[in-house]
Amino acid sequence: MTHILAIDQGTTSTRSVIFDAEMKPIASAQQEFQQYYPNSGWVEHDPEEILRTVTTTMRDVLAQAEVQIAAIGITNQRETVLVWDKDTGKAVYPAIVWQDRRTAKHCAGLQKAGAEDQIAKTTGLLLDPYFSASKVAWILDHVEGARQKAEAGQLLFGTIDSFLIWSLSGGENHVTDATNAARTMLYDIHQHQWSSDMCALLNIPMQMLPEVKNCADHFADIAIEGVTVPILGVAGDQQAAAMGQGCFAAGMLKSTYGTGCFALLNTGATAVRSSNRLLTTIAYQLDGEVTYALEGSVYIAGAVVQWLRDGLGIIDDAPCTQALAEQADPHQEVILVPAFTGLGAPYWNSECRGAIYGLERSSGAKELARAALQSVGYQTRDLVEAMKADVPELDVRLRVDGGMAANDYAMQFIADITGARVEKPALLETTVLGAAWLAGMQAGIYPSRQDLMQTWQAEKSYRPNLDPMLREAQYAKWQKAVAATLSV
Repeated sequence: MTHILAIDQGTTSTRSVIFDAEMKPIASAQQEFQQYYPNSGWVEHDPEEILRTVTTTMRDVLAQAEVQIAAIGITNQRETVLVWDKDTGKAVYPAIVWQDRRTAKHCAGLQKAGAEDQIAKTTGLLLDPYFSASKVAWILDHVEGARQKAEAGQLLFGTIDSFLIWSLSGGENHVTDATNAARTMLYDIHQHQWSSDMCALLNIPMQMLPEVKNCADHFADIAIEGVTVPILGVAGDQQAAAMGQGCFAAGMLKSTYGTGCFALLNTGATAVRSSNRLLTTIAYQLDGEVTYALEGSVYIAGAVVQWLRDGLGIIDDAPCTQALAEQADPHQEVILVPAFTGLGAPYWNSECRGAIYGLERSSGAKELARAALQSVGYQTRDLVEAMKADVPELDVRLRVDGGMAANDYAMQFIADITGARVEKPALLETTVLGAAWLAGMQAGIYPSRQDLMQTWQAEKSYRPNLDPMLREAQYAKWQKAVAATLSV
């Protein structure tokens, strides 16, 4: 058995992919699921629907490939949280998604009480509704009887990976990996354990928390069509993407363009404390050894294109934005700040909302499509500038992946506005590749991290070709638009 099944449970869809012994995908199945917005700033998922998409895509991809599976790897949307009953396995409330901002007032109260520095020192994270802890506290405080049940040991907490493993293993394994634990705002990334201080601060019973394992480890055994198969790899989506990109050396940088944009800079064995409001997090943990990263998180990247399609109805599909952007009036300077749920790094403002600047009477779909794609480049520049300030010796070369990396206009603009070389691999979905590699490496099928790093190749590179003075002038206009958005 030399085939690996990788499950990529994302924010808007679930995909299952089977990889062969050469780490090449041979079969894939994908299924979207419903997004729920019950109140302004709230985003929820149906846990049972997510679980169904996982089991359905697993079944579909196995039917396509008709091969035996040696191991399973899981990667998942991070920070999204679930609380479920340990006896029934049923969630007591819908999954609260990482984009959800309902706990902004709770976080502001903790900040006012002076808790932010302690949180940053312990967890590497900033005090923001983005992370899991305040969402868990909200569920315990707003679902009738939930806190009492949690304190009695009846309820369990987990990120999506943990819920899937629990469900697929029939309630046998309540586990997670270090990368997902590090995104909860409850995990001490220096002591490598759940923090009793953080749990006390957020009033979360520690008996709810899962066991934390290496990214490549034995997480559980599950039954697939009567055959027992081990889950041997788990990582949050952005860390999985970094591993799929072969970013195993300090100084290597990748940026994933999915629903949001997430740039991860490997800092090796050193947990760099950012002075520019980036996150200090765990890049991966293998064989008990932790490698750290600086991360910049942008809430809206591919989601801005979805907005053009589903919100405004001015495009039919994502690929057409490239042609529209190329046809836009070069004399117009429309700037879109996509703060639909606030702005992430390096601003971390959950209250501001999106804005468009520079509209003219003749502005239309072409100019909005260009502004939408450029907004991703501008936000990437924000992250790169913050990373260069934290790590002055950084020589930026950006490896990109995710669905939007297929858009040549967007990638060229990122190269132009950052002044950095942008490299795109042949397989853009490196997130699921990273999950497959973890499981396959643990199973003894796939190469070591050193070998994977050395064999990585770019399919296409984008070099900056924008005049440096024009680059800085354009970026200054973006900064002015962001300042105006934040001031409202």
